[in-house]
Amino acid sequence: MSKRALALALPLLLAALWYGATSSGLVKTYQLASPADVGRELAALAASGLLWTNLGASIERVALGFGCALACALVAGTLVGLSPRIEAALDPTLQAIRAVPSLAWVPLLLLWLGIGEDAKIVLIAIGAFFPIYVNLFAGIRGVDRKLVEVAEVLGIRGFALARRVVLPAALPSLLVGARIGLTQAWLFLVAAELLASTRGLGFMLTEGQQISRTDEILTAILLLALCGKLSESAMRAIERRALRWTDGLPA
Repeated sequence: MSKRALALALPLLLAALWYGATSSGLVKTYQLASPADVGRELAALAASGLLWTNLGASIERVALGFGCALACALVAGTLVGLSPRIEAALDPTLQAIRAVPSLAWVPLLLLWLGIGEDAKIVLIAIGAFFPIYVNLFAGIRGVDRKLVEVAEVLGIRGFALARRVVLPAALPSLLVGARIGLTQAWLFLVAAELLASTRGLGFMLTEGQQISRTDEILTAILLLALCGKLSESAMRAIERRALRWTDGLPA
């Protein structure tokens, strides 16, 4: 059996169980909408344009939040990884902040930034930052000391050392962190779109819950799952292309 067939086997089984449970009456449709109801809701949203509005808003927020997180994590992870003094100054505080649940930031961000887009993007960036930072830090600390010593003998130091030796050697860890961070961005998106949103997939979830529309809730959940999976697959493709020089097991 091919890898693609194996990947589709479990989703198809779950879809069959879902269809059987709703069509047989085992689960009431007001508790769990049927696949047909979800399909009709998806078609109606697409026809009205609301699907593309909500999907576009969520993708834009995730892209901006992830981009900010990636830039900040590159700087922080590199500095902390290269300097024990900076590590002692920054890492304990960053690790404490990492332990704060996502929803705990919501009241503070509302007070600081209001209910606009800035608060949502910052919350997503917080969620995406830490996986990238932690993996980059670990990758830098795992760089072969001999590579650094050879570079220093050749007169490569400071920023040039980080750019030409340390960061390329830590690239596998950085890309894994970026992949996990992008997935985290989609997780934090729902919390971010609780901040008085009027569009987005998180807004669809909230609206569906308020008006007891399980078809709308499931549509939003399926779209979140699809976006997360496509993002993860895209990052894996980037990893394979960027790390062709490594001698690892075949994917």
